[in-house]
Amino acid sequence: MMKKTILLFACAMTLQGTLAQELPKWAGKARKAVFSVITYDKDGKILNTGNGFYISEDGTAVSDYSLFEGAARAVVVTAEGKELPVARILGANDMYDVVKFRTETDKKSAALTPASQPGTVGQTVYLLPYSTQKDLAGQHGSIVKVDTIGNNSFYYTLNMKTGDKTVSCPIMNEAGEVLGLIQKNVDDQSESSYAIGVNYARNLSISALSVNDATLQSIGIRKGLPDDESQALVYLFMASSQLDREMYLALLNEFIATYPKNSEGYSRRASLYIGMKDETHLKLAEEDLKKMLDVSDNKAEGHYDIAQQIYNYVLSLNGGQPYGNWTLDRALTEIDAALNIDNQGLYYQLQGDIYFAQQKYAEALASYDAVNRSPLASAASFYSAAKTKELIEGASKKEAIALMDSAVNRFITPYGRDAAPYLYERARMKSEDGQYREAVKDYNAFHDAMMGQVSAEFYVIREQAEMQCRMYKQAIDDINKAISMEPGNEAYWMEKGSVHLRVNQLEEAVKALQKAVELNPKDGAAYRMIGYAQILQKKKEEGLANLEKAKELGDTVAPGLIEKYQK
Repeated sequence: MMKKTILLFACAMTLQGTLAQELPKWAGKARKAVFSVITYDKDGKILNTGNGFYISEDGTAVSDYSLFEGAARAVVVTAEGKELPVARILGANDMYDVVKFRTETDKKSAALTPASQPGTVGQTVYLLPYSTQKDLAGQHGSIVKVDTIGNNSFYYTLNMKTGDKTVSCPIMNEAGEVLGLIQKNVDDQSESSYAIGVNYARNLSISALSVNDATLQSIGIRKGLPDDESQALVYLFMASSQLDREMYLALLNEFIATYPKNSEGYSRRASLYIGMKDETHLKLAEEDLKKMLDVSDNKAEGHYDIAQQIYNYVLSLNGGQPYGNWTLDRALTEIDAALNIDNQGLYYQLQGDIYFAQQKYAEALASYDAVNRSPLASAASFYSAAKTKELIEGASKKEAIALMDSAVNRFITPYGRDAAPYLYERARMKSEDGQYREAVKDYNAFHDAMMGQVSAEFYVIREQAEMQCRMYKQAIDDINKAISMEPGNEAYWMEKGSVHLRVNQLEEAVKALQKAVELNPKDGAAYRMIGYAQILQKKKEEGLANLEKAKELGDTVAPGLIEKYQK
């Protein structure tokens, strides 16, 4: 009996030794790179749990995308039991169910070394599970098939049975290098399993266009920056309209920490702070603008940036009290500094805008003229000069129109929508200068440039110009078009009545004016015009009655007409 007991104990010891040797010696150290992952939803509830492992000492790690989909927060629990937050997502692919991310860490992370050569068919591989125990048991099998899925990226089929608890655990070669990570198996009873090559996961990245990537957007955790500085700049630009203020500020902070000599980061963060408008953040903005100027290689551009941001800030106040010396005078000082270094047209444009905001129109015009003598001259710059010329006391309207001619001449015929605003403004100026027929030509060109997609108000404005140059048929057509678009507009019926009166179409005038009265029974002017038209129709009694109604409603012209026609 004693011999039998000794034999059983020896067999047990042999079996235990076999299990302990199931993974090679390197597994004891390698296990420290494998961790557990816990993801949470936006309400702080656990969403998923799973595995992952570090591939770099800086805290870069990989896992399965499924764990992170819909997550607002995530942590990893290391083999030592330490909990570390996931700081940012570095790339994701939903088709191969893999994600790359970086965790916060206060020291170098224990990381697995990616295999220098891909796995080969028949090669023995080891599954390294997550474990908090020093005694580590695992699985081993062999590679059955190797598929190439990209540049130096592979997909492995293994003769190894795995389950949900081993998803995203690393597959190692005999040298202790990681080949890939286990993927979820559709068939729990299958004797085969699959692994995505680690190089595919390593090569995941954030690009300038990743801000619109649906896979990445499905993860609520902050995304990292592209590795390339120029790509990171584009990413910042695109993210500004996609992220909320808090996440965008975190992204800006990361960009500044990564590229401290790039002035764009400070400029964009200053702009974000300015938008908050409280004194604390405006002070931070001032500091960022100073730092931006300090690191900027182009000092003129730096001064321009400061001037632009202060100018926009002052305009946003709508007359309110500015912060410190953040005034138009300060903006002017900054743009003058830029012009002293480099007299670019762009800088003159902003200088003109600042003068215009200060209502210093002569100075603004001089700045816009400088723009128009530069390569930056455009329809917009000539328009700015024309509008400013109009506001200078005693200035010639014809000189303003000449500047609008230069603006319109920047376009070719047939005019498109981009020319339409300038045609409209030139028409307005010509009409105000008494050049009604020329104004109508521009209104026609505007109508064509807009492909007829204009408002009822436009037809009324053109009709008024047409009446001034006796284009009565066109005027009547236009007022009728306006009314067809807005039949409930009393003013348009009044205008129609006025047009018909002007051309002595009295019956049509009365009908139009009566429609105006239906829409507004208290419009004294409408009753007065009806009464006047009826008197011209020889309907004196009816006409005087409507004039009396107009007088009762407070019309100041009606009493004179009553006195005149009662005789």
